Amino acid sequence: MLEQVSEFLWWERLWLPQNVSWSDLQDGDGLVYARPSHLYLALPCAFALLLVRYLFESYLASPLAEAWGIRDRRRLPPEPSCALDAYFRHTSHCPSQAEVRSLCKKTSWSERRVQVWFRRRRNQDRAGLCKRFCEASWRCTFYLFAFLGGILALYDDFKEQVVHHIATLTLLAFSWASNYIRIGTLVMATHDSADILLEGAKILNYAKWKRSADTMFVVFTLIFALTRMVILPFWLIHCTWVYPVERFEPFFGYYFFNAMLVVLQILHFYWGLLISKMLYKCLFSKLEGDERSDEEEEDRSDEEEEGREPPKKENQRLDHTTSCRPRGWANGI
Repeated sequence: MLEQVSEFLWWERLWLPQNVSWSDLQDGDGLVYARPSHLYLALPCAFALLLVRYLFESYLASPLAEAWGIRDRRRLPPEPSCALDAYFRHTSHCPSQAEVRSLCKKTSWSERRVQVWFRRRRNQDRAGLCKRFCEASWRCTFYLFAFLGGILALYDDFKEQVVHHIATLTLLAFSWASNYIRIGTLVMATHDSADILLEGAKILNYAKWKRSADTMFVVFTLIFALTRMVILPFWLIHCTWVYPVERFEPFFGYYFFNAMLVVLQILHFYWGLLISKMLYKCLFSKLEGDERSDEEEEDRSDEEEEGREPPKKENQRLDHTTSCRPRGWANGI
């Protein structure tokens, strides 16, 4: 059974054009071709990258975050409640209004108190600011070296190396197995060039360098539009659609590869829409954050949640404005 499945998966007429067989891709005459078995090397490389990432975040990104004054926000823990904790773990993290009222009956709590509990409990599972800074630093560095590696690979008629990315794993695996190496490398290079700037903008934003972060984000948007809205569809996909049929009859691998590229391009239009909204906020209003990131929800003290005035400390200086709260309250002091 497994042998039959294997024969079907490697059926030459499925992946290769007519008059071309797998034997034509055997090494010879001074030529070295990629082999599907080389993809197994991705597994030890992945584990090696995990180790490199751990060392990078521990000994480079974390000290950099501390040097730039990046600190995690103080999070108030949720009150102990077995009923709410069980509901959170097994039912929903964001209960509806009707579910909140039902939980109020079980716990004898007010609706506001239940909502505050869920907000604080969700924040417990979110990565802190330092963690997000370290992740963005790693991705920025990884994309930079991946992009430079792609450029170097294309410079001398690349033979073996290909940069793997989780979002295009199937596409890259097929391009490698079917010897579409140059187009696969070009696709990765067009993606990594913009991702460097995106992660760099996040780093500057976490460090509170707003003006520099906004400037880099604008540059990222321009590069994103150029590479993924112009170069990829009108150059790379155009080449994969037009030129192969000039030499071969269309075959399954031809349609499969181009279909994957079209799916990738559709995703680019979706991300481009989100990025355009963020750019508009960046230029004409206040940009609150990356719309694709999981931002921490705002939290307040118990007194403010219940609508009570916070207790006054002895000899505490008050802000004589419309509010009677101490100075610095809004900043969490």
